[in-house]
Amino acid sequence: MSHTFYIKNMVCNRCKTTVLNLLNAKGFQVESVQLGKIEVRDNPHNNYGEFEKELNALGFELITDAATALVEKIKIVLIRQIDKGDTEGILSNLAEQFGNNYSLLSKTFSRTTGMTLEKYLINLKIEKAKEYIQMKQLNFSEIAYSLNYKNSSHLAKQFKQITGMSMTAFKNLQNGNRKELDNIV
Repeated sequence: MSHTFYIKNMVCNRCKTTVLNLLNAKGFQVESVQLGKIEVRDNPHNNYGEFEKELNALGFELITDAATALVEKIKIVLIRQIDKGDTEGILSNLAEQFGNNYSLLSKTFSRTTGMTLEKYLINLKIEKAKEYIQMKQLNFSEIAYSLNYKNSSHLAKQFKQITGMSMTAFKNLQNGNRKELDNIV
């Protein structure tokens, strides 16, 4: 028999590796590790309390309620899609992916995080734009296009609104001020 855990702040492959290493070090028999979700085989020797404490020390958190678990799943889907450059219709596709009404997903997200899904997505896009700017591989128009903005001025306006600086000013910074994806909300 297996036990499933949902984990907050598990947003990248390094996170998966970190959690997997912790599980292995604690002697858990791991069945699967996915972003935000792990499955382990039940074993009377598993010390879940100690696991949770060490997980928290690493910046992760076990999720115990359904709304928070749903929000983490939504975040992971959005982060993955932004990372792949697949942003067209990103919010409208959520309802289909989760088999729920979009309004329900949106309300659950807002109640749980204090931020709308739309605002969260904009913040994700701005962080991705910062990454692109720092990599210096795309110009501003190409960045806007890759993030599914109709034009670069729309991205520039949102960028300034969120960061308080223009994209050019950010580009000229020696040390970019990027947020970790798990700290956007």
